[in-house]
Amino acid sequence: MNQPTHHPAQQPGAESIVCSRCGVVAEGPQLTWTCSVENGTRRYFCDDCARANIRSIEGRLDSNWW
Repeated sequence: MNQPTHHPAQQPGAESIVCSRCGVVAEGPQLTWTCSVENGTRRYFCDDCARANIRSIEGRLDSNWW
């Protein structure tokens, strides 16, 4: 009998998040970070990278362009 596999729910903040631009690591979601979905992939950007590229982010340019 085929039964779906259930994975235990992760606690919020249980995984580390890496900035897609500079590679800095944070433990769990950060309030000042930016999240972007590009071509179906979720990308996170630290507050320093987001501030440096805010116009490109607001213009909805993919991170490859900036």
